[in-house]
Amino acid sequence: MFQPGYYDEDDMMQGMYPPGLLRRAGMTAPRRFDEYYRCYPIAMLPGPERENVNHGGKVIMPPSALDKLTRLHITYPMLFELINGAEERMTHAGVLEFIAEEGKIYLPFWIMQTLLLEPGDLLQIKSTDLPSGQFIKLQAQSTSFLDISDPKAVLENAFRNFSCLTKGDVFTFSYNDQTYEMAVLETKPETDKNAIGVLETDLEVDFAAPVGYEEPKRPSGTSTPRNATGEGLPAGGMLHTQGTMAQAINYSSIAPTSNTAAAGSKAMSSNFLVAGHKLNAKKGSKAPTPKASTPVA
Repeated sequence: MFQPGYYDEDDMMQGMYPPGLLRRAGMTAPRRFDEYYRCYPIAMLPGPERENVNHGGKVIMPPSALDKLTRLHITYPMLFELINGAEERMTHAGVLEFIAEEGKIYLPFWIMQTLLLEPGDLLQIKSTDLPSGQFIKLQAQSTSFLDISDPKAVLENAFRNFSCLTKGDVFTFSYNDQTYEMAVLETKPETDKNAIGVLETDLEVDFAAPVGYEEPKRPSGTSTPRNATGEGLPAGGMLHTQGTMAQAINYSSIAPTSNTAAAGSKAMSSNFLVAGHKLNAKKGSKAPTPKASTPVA
């Protein structure tokens, strides 16, 4: 008789032979968590509002899921594939708590959007393993990201709410009562899953120009020095950790000599990280809470 899952590559040996026979033969059948749940946004979770959970990459599952994960000897960090088979969309996430009602899973709203899910849709959850990230390229979905005075510190704080990230994700984070969207354009090491773990790792981050960004118009009669690559925004390479857009366009060579004007221009310049910054996502690292930039009159 045909057994469901017989041709599932993750369960093929178990479909062909009884588990007891495999154990006696010294072979271990693949052990993988694979369940279906009705999905809902975090905002619908009973209890107090959890806005911080909404801006992260972790889901809330029912207690029975923890019981099964324990029996399968799946240990921390627990990472999962989230699959919307109806739309052929997939991403990855970690788990925050096991307090959802049975049969339900609660997701950050950006994950609902990424997977084209509506409340109550059926979602497949599979345990998985991902390599620790070495590099990620991001693109802010609004030029308002340029107004953040210290984006490196802001992202280090934001990444503490994530276990993993997938190429194609457009995740959100909150800073100074404003929500920012960030697209994942590239991840390394490259794998067939196009995803990386961001826990306990130093992650090199590159930024593409934000959506809607335009090069500043040059006043007539003024020549702006070009950088080594000949582009307005360098696409790669290492910059100082305090690099700003002013450095990227060699602002000091064209800035007014007046100390007051220079200070004002520095404060007004956007702090755009163009490449090669490292985010320290290791446990225990404490980045100071960044302050919003205030233009100097």
